Amino acid sequence: MKESRREREESEQMSALITRTHGVEGGSTLRRVRRWYRMEYVPVACGLALLPWLVVLANSLPAAAVASNWRTVWIGLDTAEAVALIATGLLAVRGHRLHSLTATVAATLLVVDAWFDTMTAAPGMDQVSAAAMALGAELPLAVVCVVLAARGHARPTSWPPTS
Repeated sequence: MKESRREREESEQMSALITRTHGVEGGSTLRRVRRWYRMEYVPVACGLALLPWLVVLANSLPAAAVASNWRTVWIGLDTAEAVALIATGLLAVRGHRLHSLTATVAATLLVVDAWFDTMTAAPGMDQVSAAAMALGAELPLAVVCVVLAARGHARPTSWPPTS
């Protein structure tokens, strides 16, 4: 019972702002001020704001475009994938709890890479090659990363530290 009350108090401290007010006698008392917003609503609001923008893009973007930094974009994406995969492997081998975060990043980058490879490939052998790479390497590796992330997330942690 005492343990759950302590956890509840810690939770309340995290979800409320503490301010100091001065009473009539000049003494100070603590008073809780509830947050008028929740940080979790920010991504929801941004996602909803993007919906009309998608309509604008669909109606205004050209069907084909030339990118002047094509090589740099692909090298940058593949570099980010390599860094995320290496970090995930090293952190997982060491049993570090952040490996689930890097695994999520790696999986996301791999899925994005597969998507852009297949969508930007020229018809013919380029398209076949992109599909083979996506189905044979990028997407299966993304699944491995998702499994690593889920296993790391499911593991109990000792945070916050108990005293």
